[in-house]
Amino acid sequence: MSFLFSRNRQKTPSELVRALRESLARLDQPLEKRRAAEDAARILAQLKLILQGNAETDPLPDQVEALCHEVLMRDMLPILAENMYRLDFEARKDVTALFNSLLRYRPHPQGGFPAVDYLTRVPGPTRRRPDTLITLVRGYELKDVANNCGTILRESFKHEQLARVVIEDRSFWNFFEYVQGGSFDIASDAFSTFRELLTKNKTMVARFLTENYDTFFRRYNSLLTSPNYVTKRQSIKLLGEILLDRANYTVMLQYVDSAENLKMTMNLLRDKSKNIQYEAFHVFKVFVANPKKSKPVEDILLKNREKLLTFLPKFHEDRKDDEQFIDEKSFLMRQIHELGNNGHHQQAYGGHRGIVSA
Repeated sequence: MSFLFSRNRQKTPSELVRALRESLARLDQPLEKRRAAEDAARILAQLKLILQGNAETDPLPDQVEALCHEVLMRDMLPILAENMYRLDFEARKDVTALFNSLLRYRPHPQGGFPAVDYLTRVPGPTRRRPDTLITLVRGYELKDVANNCGTILRESFKHEQLARVVIEDRSFWNFFEYVQGGSFDIASDAFSTFRELLTKNKTMVARFLTENYDTFFRRYNSLLTSPNYVTKRQSIKLLGEILLDRANYTVMLQYVDSAENLKMTMNLLRDKSKNIQYEAFHVFKVFVANPKKSKPVEDILLKNREKLLTFLPKFHEDRKDDEQFIDEKSFLMRQIHELGNNGHHQQAYGGHRGIVSA
């Protein structure tokens, strides 16, 4: 395939994409596998140059548009997702760059994103466009491509329709395993992707959490009791963000209605890690600030009132410069002291903005 790199003339995007597809097909041939991977790597480097340019050359709009058209017309995105693990390190980086450049590519300022539209449409039974994203999710099971797949997925989730493809697929539930298993790097990358999916498109996610509340939080609460410190810390922090987001108000009310959730949160307040304690505080405050506590929740707080009023003044007392934390802690202590006085409850809750979004 040396003719592709002839100095006589630069190959067109159409010729390069066709050659790339042929090279990837040859990866199944044992005698051709090594040469095919080398050819694919060289072509991917050229495609990246067309899309992104370099220090000496800016990308040409006509070339970029032609390349985007060829990649989508020849179904190269699913093929690249399926074969990325068979390429070398630099080629995998170029696949990632190709994906992300195309996800961001918008020919006209007021128009759509061709690659995004492509990945969300199913034109026929033999075409596997939306499955491309599912292939990328399952890439977390392959250590060589896990970080590449995560990078592409996080770029994809900037578009709600692509995030919906993943969150509505059964592969979404695999994230609860990915964020705990494997190496530290892969688990951390998986959690970054998981967090992006759950915080980027708020209305869609709120609807999903409402419709799948029991299944989601049964699995999520298992992360909060994980023996893995990083998993536990990231999970309690993300839980606080989810519950305090206005879009998740209904979900928050349901979560803080549970005595079991309160007991688990109170245990995390006493975790050996001060970081986990601090993040747990931001979840605990939602239970206390709720003016319409369930009886089981209020009973637990009443039963532990004296212990809490002794515990909270000393809780992270070294954070003397954190005025918001000091203010919130004082507020919670007043709420706990006045438990049972519903009139005070309602007034204090309404007058302390920022603890629970409405």
